[in-house]
Amino acid sequence: MSSPRILVVDDEADIRGLLSEILAEEGYEVEVAADAASARKAAAREEPDLVLLDIWMPDMDGISLLREWNEKQSLHCPVVMLSGHGTVETAVEATRLGAFDFVEKPLSIAKLLRTAERALEAGKRKRQAQRTLIPPLVAPVGKSRLMQRLREQVQQVAAHDASVLLVGEPGTGREAFARYMHSLGPRSAGPFVAVTCASLDDATAAARLRGVTTDGKVEPGFYGQARGGTLFLGGLEDLTAQAQRLLLTDLEQRGWQRPGSPDIVPFDARFVSAALPGHDGPASGLRRDLLAHLEVISIRIPPLREFAEDVPELLRHYVDRLVDEEGMPFRRFSVAAQNRLRNYPWPGNVRELRNLVQRVLILGGPEEIGLEEIEQHLVAQQAPDEPLVKQDLLALPLREAREQFERAYLLQQLMLCNGKVGLLAKRVGMERTHLYRKLRSLGVDFRQITED
Repeated sequence: MSSPRILVVDDEADIRGLLSEILAEEGYEVEVAADAASARKAAAREEPDLVLLDIWMPDMDGISLLREWNEKQSLHCPVVMLSGHGTVETAVEATRLGAFDFVEKPLSIAKLLRTAERALEAGKRKRQAQRTLIPPLVAPVGKSRLMQRLREQVQQVAAHDASVLLVGEPGTGREAFARYMHSLGPRSAGPFVAVTCASLDDATAAARLRGVTTDGKVEPGFYGQARGGTLFLGGLEDLTAQAQRLLLTDLEQRGWQRPGSPDIVPFDARFVSAALPGHDGPASGLRRDLLAHLEVISIRIPPLREFAEDVPELLRHYVDRLVDEEGMPFRRFSVAAQNRLRNYPWPGNVRELRNLVQRVLILGGPEEIGLEEIEQHLVAQQAPDEPLVKQDLLALPLREAREQFERAYLLQQLMLCNGKVGLLAKRVGMERTHLYRKLRSLGVDFRQITED
């Protein structure tokens, strides 16, 4: 285990040298800075466990620097203030900004060491509590150059608050990438609120987003629930025209109107959204002015077929997760089975792979999963790009042949749309109510197909 890292910020060289020497003798790793500018760089570079911060410095005083760190949420450790000219006002302000304690100059080394020890312990307890509240997230798996570049891109974007749009096919794990981005950013301690855009119907969209007032009590909507964190909008193409207008209004005024009040509540959440390829085309129905707010940065999430070399690693990853988290019996894929799956097109992407792993573990068998077993599973689940009409339509009466074709056509299109009837309606050029009736008459259960 590495030693705690302490950043000493003081404009007096003698004090920096003395504290550096004493703290190093106590087993701490020490970094020093003579002014606020150097302190910013050091804090960002070293991620200290404790900052000893002088109040009076030439370029910026310690209180102002502490306020800056607090506002930007860029420092995640305790701060102990050092001052030979402390006042009640500065003490109150520093405490309000989150300072752990004060140590007056001339310094009592014994008191300073005791205070540093207490501050480090408090910081440790806070981090442990946060880890308990926030489930650990694993970085997206894969050693391919494509996945390496994607992780680097997500990591780079995570540090900023700009709105991000994740574009990818169903099953590519867009929400998982959004959660990963959230876990890396300055809002990681805040909530991650996932919204399915299909659920924002015209009647309830305003209440679900902005909140409602019941018996004088405000129940927060998704905006309020996501304060301090990330609001994820999944399936933008499913937004109705009215829901788009509502969301656009709030984004343009950078906040929402509190229920029962004329006041505008400013947004305090990062917006991350997901959409299918072609989201910006005329057939998608998405407003360009809405996309201008939500697509400041666009990241493409590739389909699994583009990084098939990662399939063996993904198989091992999901086996380990299911064994550890759900207590399933351990099984391993043979080399032949892995090679077969590397060459499989994966129309359902990573979600389909995860479901296959779960299925073979649930059904059980020998510890080694062989090629024959895999072939049986692949045959059992018909891929969306396989022809669904197997019989000679010319042998059927016209009415039956038409029904067979319509059912096969709509079912295949529905699979490509991941069960999303709103998107299907746009894709096939049918009014949604008419489409619902048609699906029911053909016996197509769209509820069995869901989005990742």
